[in-house]
Amino acid sequence: MSRHNTSDLIEAYLKKILEDSEMIEIRRTEMADLFNCVPSQINYVINTRFTIQRGYVVESKRGGGGYIRIEKIKISDNHRFLEQVDQLFDDTIDEKNAFAIIQKLYEEDILTKTEGNLILAALAKNTLGRFKNEDEIRAGMLHAVLERLSYEDRK
Repeated sequence: MSRHNTSDLIEAYLKKILEDSEMIEIRRTEMADLFNCVPSQINYVINTRFTIQRGYVVESKRGGGGYIRIEKIKISDNHRFLEQVDQLFDDTIDEKNAFAIIQKLYEEDILTKTEGNLILAALAKNTLGRFKNEDEIRAGMLHAVLERLSYEDRK
């Protein structure tokens, strides 16, 4: 039997619900009770595994009637999706987050495997690491790629 940590179980549970629905609303404390964990663990899972890079928009409202809403991005609207991804970072982005964005673009058939690998090579630390402003250069390059994809008819 494989062992899964609580974060994996929470993620799998939420993704299973999202298979049948484009959007869900949850209450953090109810989820914490369900998984016998602290509410901050629910936050951790949502903040790290339900990101725009992975195809989700998260909205939360605090307070007594508070909720966390997780919505799958409708990838058919590539222009909107690419604009949202572009707004995720400003003047800098590290290699890990840039790679996550390129991976999501590939998963959603916005980039081919070859295109994705070429962009990964250009954004890699071993390509840009010799520059003191590596994260700024990477951000500029990724912004340019996203803008080009956003306005180019790719089908």
